[in-house]
Amino acid sequence: MSFQSLSASLAAHPLYTFIAAVLGYGLAMQAIRSGTRKRNPKNLPLPPGPKGYPIIGNLFDVPQPKDKPWIVYDQWSRKYGDMIYFKVLGQSFLVLGSLQRTTDLLDKRSSNYSDRMRMPMILEMNWGYDMAFLPYGQWWRRHRKAFNEHFHHNIVNKYHPIQLREVRALLNRLLISPEGFMHHLRHTFASTIMSVAYGITVEDSSDPYISNAEEALNGLVEAAIPGAFLVDLIPALLYVPAWFPGAGFKKKAAYWSKINDDVINKPFEYIENELKNGKALVPSVATSLIERLPEKRDPLYSEERQIAQNTAAVAYIGGADTTVSTAQTFFLAMALYPEVQRKAQAELDIVVGPHRLPDFSDRDSLPYINAVVKESMRWNQVAPLAIGHMSTVDDEYDGYFIPQGTVPVVLGNSWSILHDPEVFSNPMEYVPERYLKDGKLDPNARQPECAAFGYGRRICPGRHLSDDSLYLIIASVLSVYNIKPPIDELGNPLKLEAEFTSGFLS
Repeated sequence: MSFQSLSASLAAHPLYTFIAAVLGYGLAMQAIRSGTRKRNPKNLPLPPGPKGYPIIGNLFDVPQPKDKPWIVYDQWSRKYGDMIYFKVLGQSFLVLGSLQRTTDLLDKRSSNYSDRMRMPMILEMNWGYDMAFLPYGQWWRRHRKAFNEHFHHNIVNKYHPIQLREVRALLNRLLISPEGFMHHLRHTFASTIMSVAYGITVEDSSDPYISNAEEALNGLVEAAIPGAFLVDLIPALLYVPAWFPGAGFKKKAAYWSKINDDVINKPFEYIENELKNGKALVPSVATSLIERLPEKRDPLYSEERQIAQNTAAVAYIGGADTTVSTAQTFFLAMALYPEVQRKAQAELDIVVGPHRLPDFSDRDSLPYINAVVKESMRWNQVAPLAIGHMSTVDDEYDGYFIPQGTVPVVLGNSWSILHDPEVFSNPMEYVPERYLKDGKLDPNARQPECAAFGYGRRICPGRHLSDDSLYLIIASVLSVYNIKPPIDELGNPLKLEAEFTSGFLS
């Protein structure tokens, strides 16, 4: 075999590709570190954090997703302060543990801190349609604008009839099979958002639209925390075969990619075909977007269709699970804190009375119910670490140097912000009265919305629909039911504890 043919054979081998990619990645990280020194002419220090090892950094210190990273980072903040800087395999992370820090960087300097880290695992799982993971730029802005047109604060009230219908169906399901309340909540949110996004009615929790959304989100829970998969830290692993050690992520990614393909395409294509065949459809986000598409011969048709498809899918996937977590937290809190439940029901008895169910027109007259909504969001956040932001250019802040672009990922520790003992006394306790003063909502109390929905230009655009749904479920369920712990075979109530799952969504 000639030297040329041997070289060609080696170059085609996946192991060779992997080794070359790793070497290239190492050289790139070295160049970045060298460039960082040149870009820091004042020689400012990096923010404090745990000391790591050469090359691997803090690989063995960083908590795994199963370890509830937000709790670990909260503990670190007591040692290092409310800005914690560390590295893993050349990738830098900055965790912000206070509202002051997230406000200063992610809100006030949002033009610089609105980018996203490229997470290969998320992209391999076909999550590129979700604008939450898109890099900051024109493509993201177009998606955000399309979504906001249908979910901004002044328009979500048009979805109130759908929410009322589905929540009242929930009350009936709870009457028939109260032991299945977890499934009933999931069905309610999924059915609501399918009606809003596509005008499609789902029949039960086994509906493929619901099961696809739940399965897609199972993958997101596992993969969306930066560093959860090694490929996020060593992108070169993308180039190795699935049988190669460390490449087991590929099988998982392929499975979830197929699930996401169904999430994106199946309901949208169904609506497209129905419109094409002249069927009269219920107005929805998808029908509105499709009807506004340019002609197929228009050069922008393909892009606009993709944005329309992605927008409907993001609404569908975003509304199918996230607020479910907070609703489940509410059920647990009522069983653990019966005195809170009694106070909420007493308010409902006075304002709504026994002869009808509460609706949205009652909300301003129910301060204690609104406080329960807020405390349910604060007590356990759906996304305790939000989604990491990334800086676009070098920055100086409070005497520290924060490197640009591919280096830092900035995580706002929402859990720390909403469990700060200096702001929330006994933060692990469920106390709606935190938000009340003289029987009314206290506008000076720290509101959970400051951290529960993300930060800056990346704040969740579906937060208004989520808040409406949560209010209506809490008010409606408490107006007709008592929520109590389960009982043992002797009829004695079982002792409950507040335990929550780890991962991206808690």
